[in-house]
Amino acid sequence: MSENIILASSSVYRKGLLQRLLANFSCESPAIDETRKDNENAMALVRRLAVEKAACIARRHASGLIIGSDQTATLGAALLGKPGDLGEARRQLTEMSGRPVDFLTGLCLFNARNGRYQADVIACRVRFRPLTAAEIDNYLSRERPLQCAAAFKAEQLGIALVEGMDCSDPTALIGLPLIRLCEMLRGEGLRLP
Repeated sequence: MSENIILASSSVYRKGLLQRLLANFSCESPAIDETRKDNENAMALVRRLAVEKAACIARRHASGLIIGSDQTATLGAALLGKPGDLGEARRQLTEMSGRPVDFLTGLCLFNARNGRYQADVIACRVRFRPLTAAEIDNYLSRERPLQCAAAFKAEQLGIALVEGMDCSDPTALIGLPLIRLCEMLRGEGLRLP
């Protein structure tokens, strides 16, 4: 199959991950409302947003396979999104200190030709070690993870903040679950590797 593949994202992290699998694809940024619906749990939220991102880009194309993804983290009942500023990042990391955090990554592969899609959510539990204020500040000054769910960059210095992880696909923590994506792409006829 020689389907055009489009990543519905402007994330450099997701683009870098997809480059591990595919040499040729394009990226388009979806314009959707990412507001959480009333009574929508975190798993439903990331799944819905992944589908909506992919569907948004699919409407612009007569054919192609569009990949959408979204991520959030939960600490107990609280959702931890992208902090946006250092104060919120510091607050999130302070609350996460010494506790387990569940990162949920929604994934969708949308076939624009026939409107069929596959969607899933990959969960990763990250056990954060007890963190001092100085460690948090050092991490934030070096990484500036303001556009990452829960201010956590597992692929860089953030790995030093954790005691362990329980996850079937570590790439899900970076924002694009490649193991599940490979299954979806094979389901659409792509040969990988």
